[in-house]
This record gives sequence, C-alpha cells and structure tokens, in this order.
Amino acid sequence: TVELEGGRWYRIDLPPEPDGAPAILALHGGGGNPDQFARNSGLSAPANARGYAVIYPAGSGRTRLLTWNAGYCCAFAQASGVDDMAFLDTVLADAADRFGLDAKRVYVTGMSNGSMMAERYAAGRAGQIKAVAGVAGTKDPSFPVTGSVPYLHVHGTADRMVPFTGGKGEKSFVQVPFASVAEDAAAFRQGWRGPLTEVHGQGAAPDGTKVVLRDWRLPDGRPAVRVVALEGLDHAWPGGRAGRVPGPDVNAMILDFFDANP
Repeated sequence: TVELEGGRWYRIDLPPEPDGAPAILALHGGGGNPDQFARNSGLSAPANARGYAVIYPAGSGRTRLLTWNAGYCCAFAQASGVDDMAFLDTVLADAADRFGLDAKRVYVTGMSNGSMMAERYAAGRAGQIKAVAGVAGTKDPSFPVTGSVPYLHVHGTADRMVPFTGGKGEKSFVQVPFASVAEDAAAFRQGWRGPLTEVHGQGAAPDGTKVVLRDWRLPDGRPAVRVVALEGLDHAWPGGRAGRVPGPDVNAMILDFFDANP
C-alpha cells in the first residue's frame, strides 16, 4: 500500500520484472475499496503472470466504503466534486516513478462505479491510454471521448443496478438514469477516424452463460470497440471470486484485449 499526500492511497501488485512493466489501473466499485476489489476480481495473479503491474487506487469517502466521481455517480465523491481525473494522474505518475513502470503503456479497467470512472478517464486521456475495459458500468455521456482508444465493455443483460438498456436500476443505490451500453459504445466509436466493420458472434461460457459479441473492427482486423453481452447475468464481475461468480473468465477476456493493444 502506498500513501499519498492528502491521505489518499493505492495498492499495487507487481509482476516479477516490474522495471518497464505496463500498468493496469483497476478501479473498485462504489462502496468498495482496493483490497476488496483485488480479492473479488482475482485480476492480479493472471495480470502479473503476463507482465502487468496492477494498481488499485482508492476512491474517496469517510470510511472504507469508497466511491468515484464519474460525473453522474456516485455518492460522496460525486457530491463533493472530487477531482478523480487529477488523482488518477497522480497515482500513475507516482507508481511510474516509484516502481519504474512504463508510463507510456497504461491500461484502465473497473467495475460498476469504477467502470464509469475508468471510461471517463480513458475518454478524457485518450492519447495516454492504450485500452479501456469497463464492466457493468457506463460512462456519463456528458464527457466526450477525446480520441481513439480501444474499448471493451462487458455487461450482463439482466443487470438491475446499471441496466444494459440504460435508465434507472431497480436495485441501484442512486436514482440516476444511466447511459445504455449501446450509447456507451457509440460514444467510443466516434473517437475513431475512418470506417469500422461491424462483426457479430456468439458462444457460451463453460457454465453455460450465453455470450453475445459485437465488434467494430479496424482494417487490420483488430477490434476498436467490442461489446460483450452476457445473457441473464446480473451486476457482477464475471468469473470473479475464484470462479464462484457466473459467466466467463472476464480477467482473461480483458487481458487478451489489452495484449492485442501493446
């Protein structure tokens, strides 16, 4: 754990060779914290094995129930107008300086409110982010995508916190009309110049969860924008808690996407 000036902090899990390693910012959900997200997602072990450092910054709040100011959500951070864009800039600069990470190879992911913040950060720092992967949380549409950033979004079609089709979630702690996944993906497509080819596919996770894929691909075949819809899945990090959460292994999905955008 690294304590920063002002009382905020981050957790970092390093690969065997941290010098020059790429970094993944991994943002916890609303009401979570870095240790909780590291434990529940299980992201660090597979990411470290592939050579990534994983940085888990802490949101803000009066307890360990922390949130991010992602614009239209959430709680303390949003109500207090916390500048989390600047905070994430500080975290990345500190980690690169302290641990020798490659400041030019930065990826960002997150869950729920953390996904909203990850996508906001990628939208505003498009020239500095190699790729973004959001899970179960869509970006506030008032923040434009400022450039071309590879985008992966994974979302359950039965999400009752942040509905797949947008609007207010019946189980949400905040009564905010969230952006739909389709609107979210369209915003990131607009950051790309030139035509993208749309490709559809589907399959099933080992537990039987139906997986529906929509890609918008570049001329070389790489997906610029990818949406993975998980039929019948609620608000979750798929395959999390050591495989006890239904759905495919989202960690492998995210790391494969990041590997394809070095």
